[in-house]
Amino acid sequence: MKSELQELLARAVTAALPEADTSRAPHVERTRDAAHGDFASNVAMVYAKQAGQPPRQLAQMIIDSLPASDLVEKAEIAGPGFINFFLRRGEMQAVVRQVLEAGADWGRGSQGAGLRVMVEFVSANPTGPLHVGHGRGAAYGDCVSRLLAFTGFDVTREYYINDAGRQMDILALSLWLRYLQACGEQLDFPGNAYQGDYVIEAAATLRAQRGDDLRIAADDVLAAQADAESPDAALDAMIARARDALGADEFLALLDIILTLQIDDIRDDLEQFRVGFDHWFSERGLVTEGAVQHALKGLSEAGHVYEQDGATWFASSRFGDEKDRVLVRASGSHTYFAADIAYHLNKLDRGFERLVDIWGADHHGYVPRVRAAVAALTGADDRLAVQLVQFANLYRGAERLPMSTRAGQYVTLRELRDEVGTDAARYFYVMRSNDQHLDFDLELAKSRSNENPVYYIQYAHARVCSVAQQARDKQWPADPDAADLTRLDTEQEQRLITLISKFPEIVENAALNYAPQTLAHYLRDLADAFHSLYNAHQFIVDDAALRNARLALALAARQTLANGLDLLGVDAPQSM
Repeated sequence: MKSELQELLARAVTAALPEADTSRAPHVERTRDAAHGDFASNVAMVYAKQAGQPPRQLAQMIIDSLPASDLVEKAEIAGPGFINFFLRRGEMQAVVRQVLEAGADWGRGSQGAGLRVMVEFVSANPTGPLHVGHGRGAAYGDCVSRLLAFTGFDVTREYYINDAGRQMDILALSLWLRYLQACGEQLDFPGNAYQGDYVIEAAATLRAQRGDDLRIAADDVLAAQADAESPDAALDAMIARARDALGADEFLALLDIILTLQIDDIRDDLEQFRVGFDHWFSERGLVTEGAVQHALKGLSEAGHVYEQDGATWFASSRFGDEKDRVLVRASGSHTYFAADIAYHLNKLDRGFERLVDIWGADHHGYVPRVRAAVAALTGADDRLAVQLVQFANLYRGAERLPMSTRAGQYVTLRELRDEVGTDAARYFYVMRSNDQHLDFDLELAKSRSNENPVYYIQYAHARVCSVAQQARDKQWPADPDAADLTRLDTEQEQRLITLISKFPEIVENAALNYAPQTLAHYLRDLADAFHSLYNAHQFIVDDAALRNARLALALAARQTLANGLDLLGVDAPQSM
């Protein structure tokens, strides 16, 4: 409906103002008050200056130039020059048949026009199981991906494996120390190493595979704890001695053992959460395949790199960053930022036209420099979108549960799923904007009440299924083709029809703005409208025309609920 009105307005503006530039579609939006019609446009105020006429006078000219249409019953001028459109009731009711004909494709759009988009999300360090904080990024990223794909984008989902750097060295050391304990060594396990049971389990696996083969120079390595000035310095010294004692290849093999276990666990956890990835990309591969040097060369050849104080710098301040950034330290080692630039160049080299990065909110200070790098590499400032996801605080009653990956104190995503279910977890994660803090109420998520939004929405879907079954039991199956949709004239029916008709617009807005919470809120409103109709009027009535009309409306509501829930990765149950 919205697109049809935009087309009508564009033709009317061209007729009224032949010299006007109508390359951009006129703005049309839903009215908040039904007394002001169904849609409104400010098109007359937009073109008033160009036309040299008062907005209200121009609005009348545009109305007079509107092509004949079965969609519009009337158009009126309001306020300083708004044009309000009142649609024919029959056209509004016709949306019921449109939904039933489209089925699972109801609401699908073509706004993306096949544009290749890379959505990179989760990308949690593989240093332990996914926790509830990671779960929010997973649910958000997956919903964004689903929405973009549903609106015509060619979407690829990618997980960036942080398998290089100091944290990986700590993980490998943690495994080896637990292995030594499993071999009978008496040692004080460092408090700043990885504490979780998963490390102990991996050590048991390693011992079963290798026996005592890796019980090498343990005393010398452990002595580093006593010699160091600080816990972090002790950890670094132990890493260095372990690498020397075991050899670089064996130390790397330790890392690969626990990495494989962790990545397999993460993949399984996410799949159970209905989150899948097309690619798992290794950070380590950027270095081994020369991607970092390739990226630095590209920036250098473009004139965006300079040398100072023995280091290599990227002139990121030219592209909106607050200051320039080091790429290669005076020691010759490249920074993490250099690897990140290489990763983004790799994405671009693979042919992705738009990049969507979904990061934790603690990376907010990192956004300008990465945007600067992509702008420098592409000459465009719109190729990268970064969405930050605020942390999720988990509450059990009034108690806030602790979160610390290194200390091994956290609630895992798997534990959350086991307690509240995947449906509730996914919905609760995306019902607030990603840039807002989320307090996850476990008790509410588990409740079977109208206060629990996901239960309320799923119950509406199940209710329609029940109504349809009641009709079949009475040998009165729904026959949408025989429905007289003009009979749908009550306040509750009109409200439900209007909400159903908004679904394509809601999906488009949620996709283009990376805002699945708008869809989550819409589904709550749609469920509320159906429940209100259900409580006010009977569906299974003797009047066949009215019965078929109401059943058709109910089935259209069910299809819309099912399509919306699927975009959120939530099941649409037939019974509850």
